[in-house]
Amino acid sequence: MIVGQWFRVRLAMALAVGMAVPLQSQAWAEPWPVIASDSVAWTLLADVRALDSTIEVEARYGTPENFTSAPLPGYEANRIYLRREVAEALARVQKRLMSGGMGLKVFDGYRPVRATLAMVEWAKRTDNTALLTGGFVSSKSRHNLGLAVDLTLVDWSVGGREVDMGTPWDSFTDQAHWASATGRTKKYRELLRRVMEEEGFKQYEQEWWHYSYDVVGETPAFDVVVGEEGR
Repeated sequence: MIVGQWFRVRLAMALAVGMAVPLQSQAWAEPWPVIASDSVAWTLLADVRALDSTIEVEARYGTPENFTSAPLPGYEANRIYLRREVAEALARVQKRLMSGGMGLKVFDGYRPVRATLAMVEWAKRTDNTALLTGGFVSSKSRHNLGLAVDLTLVDWSVGGREVDMGTPWDSFTDQAHWASATGRTKKYRELLRRVMEEEGFKQYEQEWWHYSYDVVGETPAFDVVVGEEGR
């Protein structure tokens, strides 16, 4: 089952039982920040693989493998950008993990504003407005600031295979809450959280894959196209 089909099945089940839907990517309550110009954006954003090429990247929102079953606007390459300070911290996390035979796979980092708005438009167009009222899809996200990252662990002792984190990325079930795991899955979540927090990241309790990072100074939003750096 592809991600989009899986998501729709889980959505129907959740709505049927009145399941609480987690806030998508820690949206904030304040007014939308200024959207930086493209030239400013490229001075602040960095490609995570330019800092550590061993980090695995699978930019799912640039493919049909996401809950909308279609690529989102603003994604034109399989690349992950973050604010440079965040990308540097992520590279340090990768170095820690690689020393123990593990590593990172990143699904999303900086997200163009146009992509976030496309999520909202999709929810309205497909009559999935419960995602909006429930907070799973929001018109504002820390991903737009390059300050949030969605990721998982891979095990290089088995060829870089993703480990079992209990649910797929972008699940909205209770099982996706960080504290819900048991056994080996719990140990993997604990490992990821420990190394991420040691480098300054903050875990979002309702999504095991989601971490954010605070930087000093202004935090503008961005709307540059992923893949257009240097054009």
